Amino acid sequence: MPASILTITHRRLRTVLCYVKKVSCVNYFAHGIRYLDRPYFLVGTAMPDFLSVVDRRVRFRSRHVEPVASDPHANTSEFAAGVLQHLEDDRWFHKTRGFFEVTSELTVLFRKHVDGDDRFRASFLGHVVTELLLDRVLIADHPGTLDRYYEAWLQIDRELVQQLVNRMSREPTDRLAAGLRLFQEERFLYDYADSERLLYRLNQVMKRVKLPPLPESTIIVLTEGEKIVRDCWRDLLPSDRFDLSQV
Repeated sequence: MPASILTITHRRLRTVLCYVKKVSCVNYFAHGIRYLDRPYFLVGTAMPDFLSVVDRRVRFRSRHVEPVASDPHANTSEFAAGVLQHLEDDRWFHKTRGFFEVTSELTVLFRKHVDGDDRFRASFLGHVVTELLLDRVLIADHPGTLDRYYEAWLQIDRELVQQLVNRMSREPTDRLAAGLRLFQEERFLYDYADSERLLYRLNQVMKRVKLPPLPESTIIVLTEGEKIVRDCWRDLLPSDRFDLSQV
């Protein structure tokens, strides 16, 4: 491949990653579905993405989280272990062949139905919508688990979680407890089942990253994209990495 093309490709990748880092409305459910009976662990699996909305200054590094995962207090160690699980899951998930193939197919759909020549936005959307639709498929295929997911969130102490986040990150936050309350009340993951409501949530993401809102034609992509994700979900979540036998 010519060096000039490689340079353009790397620039596009950096642009996509810049957008993705600002996104939070992604696959909370996929991260947490295996841990419905472990509330603090489950909330820990959501926290790296959740903080990108509540307070983007706050970032986790494994070396700061690992000591807390050995804390003798169960809720503390469970929460930290959940954060580490998220970081590990992201590491392998974004390297799977399934992720590359599905995001590529969804990127093509966005260019066809929505995006025209804006390749940066189409690639970004292919990434984000793959994760949104993966949550949709998992929720649909495991009835009752989304109720249990939110029940787990109601069992945590919001102030304790904020204290733990401040213990594990270099930048402190005073916004998290209020954000957790809103998450518990709004329950936006229920919107993923309906394409119109999912488009509304997706446009909240677009606003957050300062991109123009998506048109109604996006619903075509969501419908066709769900079929792709449903057919390929085990390529996205290989059974040796993602065991659902106990769910």
